[in-house]
Amino acid sequence: MSAPEQKASPGQSITPEKIKRWGPTWSRRVGWFLARGFWNTQVVGAESIPRTGRLLVAANHTGIIDGPLLHGVIPRESHMIIKEEMFSGFIGFLMRTAGQIPVDRRNGRAALQTALALLNEERLVGVFPEGSRGRGDVKETKAGIAWLAVRSGAPVVPAAILGTRPTGKKPGHVPGPRARLTVVFGEPFAAVDPDAGIGRAAVSAAMGRIQARLSEHVTGSAAEHGVPLPEDTEI
Repeated sequence: MSAPEQKASPGQSITPEKIKRWGPTWSRRVGWFLARGFWNTQVVGAESIPRTGRLLVAANHTGIIDGPLLHGVIPRESHMIIKEEMFSGFIGFLMRTAGQIPVDRRNGRAALQTALALLNEERLVGVFPEGSRGRGDVKETKAGIAWLAVRSGAPVVPAAILGTRPTGKKPGHVPGPRARLTVVFGEPFAAVDPDAGIGRAAVSAAMGRIQARLSEHVTGSAAEHGVPLPEDTEI
């Protein structure tokens, strides 16, 4: 007897056709309610987000609620790249109907190709370039967002998410009702030198620019708004 075929994971099997384009229409309203109704979220710099056109939003990542929080406070519909482990059971059903993008963190090609297709439709894609929850100081980034910036030509808006995981709390910490959270958007910037082509050197240079700009934005925003990043580095 032949061995049964192993079913592809959500991140391996995702294609642009599987993304619900209408999903963010309802899901960002849920995120907005959580941000403004359940939590007490201060949003700074939302006017920096262009209301139309392809756009990448790059955010730091410390807590489990960063995705829905960011999705809710971006002032237009967005598709977030989210680890495929979240796409199971009822939560997975919600993620799929919300139009979000599952990524296999061992091989993210399918998610990147799907995100690129959405950017080419002049949509907004949100990315956590650190790849996993940590201190959120953006000391390192993965290459995925740089590849998207190079291939799509989309500008990048840095976003600092602050207060979602205080020092000493686990990465799965969910802030209580009316917890004071802060999201700060920076100005859009071009991560790509238009003369650099689309090869590895261009992606490497874009990754360096994104890492530097996002790290500077996060640390500056934390200092300005008096919301420190968690001191621990547990992920």
